[in-house]
Amino acid sequence: MDALYTAVAHATGGGRDGHVRSDDDRLDFDTRPPKELGGSGEGTNPEQLFAAGYAACFLGAVHAAGRELKLDTKDAAVSASVHIGNNPEGGFGLAAELDIHVPNVTKEEAEKLAEAAHQLCPYSNATRGNIEVELTVVS
Repeated sequence: MDALYTAVAHATGGGRDGHVRSDDDRLDFDTRPPKELGGSGEGTNPEQLFAAGYAACFLGAVHAAGRELKLDTKDAAVSASVHIGNNPEGGFGLAAELDIHVPNVTKEEAEKLAEAAHQLCPYSNATRGNIEVELTVVS
């Protein structure tokens, strides 16, 4: 792959209970485990960051697919839910759900857009075959 852009972030402290900062300082905040994992929940966590990145990236892919398919994606939105749980083989695993809202097209067109976006999105390509990703077109 020829890289078109490289993001760099640094983690310090205790990892999930520490601090993250991007090399350009646009991101700069504490991380804390959620209460559900025994933490204080007083900072963001890696799953929230992953969900935010996946939602934004997938929405960009919806717009790109819409241009290719000549469909109106102007008011489209994506919500990502990222789950963490015990991996049966040891350690932890992730799963993701993407709710895709494309109000200016039919449900069938929105489903076609979602599938096309899933093929374009770098997050989808990185997770394919690695974690379960569920796509749901919502009204």
